[in-house]
Amino acid sequence: MSGMVDASSWGAALVRISPYTFSAIGIAISIGVSVLGAAWGIYITGSSLIGAAIEAPRITSKNLISVIFCEAVAIYGVIVAIILQTKLESVPTSKMYDAESLGAGYAIFASGIIVGFANLVCGLCVGIIGSSCALSDAQNSTLFVKILVIEIFGSALGLFGVIVGIIMSAQATWPTK
Repeated sequence: MSGMVDASSWGAALVRISPYTFSAIGIAISIGVSVLGAAWGIYITGSSLIGAAIEAPRITSKNLISVIFCEAVAIYGVIVAIILQTKLESVPTSKMYDAESLGAGYAIFASGIIVGFANLVCGLCVGIIGSSCALSDAQNSTLFVKILVIEIFGSALGLFGVIVGIIMSAQATWPTK
């Protein structure tokens, strides 16, 4: 009885959900939460940029790089969603709930969650630093490059999430027919 799963437990429910459902949810989270992070970062940066540009109009064009860094976060999510989509393979119904199928579905799901939430945090990070960059540049133009370097490091956090997601998705192997 030690290998049996109680029919009313969460474990029993999770192994009865199609691995394709988990894969689809992971792919959707990858792109959806990444876009949310980018939008949130653009909102934070853009509002500060517009406000600071009233006093110092010269900052508008060069501080748009912060908005571009935020938009890159959404692109990371799109790229990983495409990569995860290519991991899906057709499995016969008889092997749908095999351990290998479930493992592949969970791997794609986990990859999507990691990439989505890493990019959400990255978008917030880049947005906050971009806001600080715009406000600082309006006061002292020599600070722009110094803060931009910090923003580049913040943007690298999203790339780390992408790398971890790709490594995790490599574990997604479906049973052969």
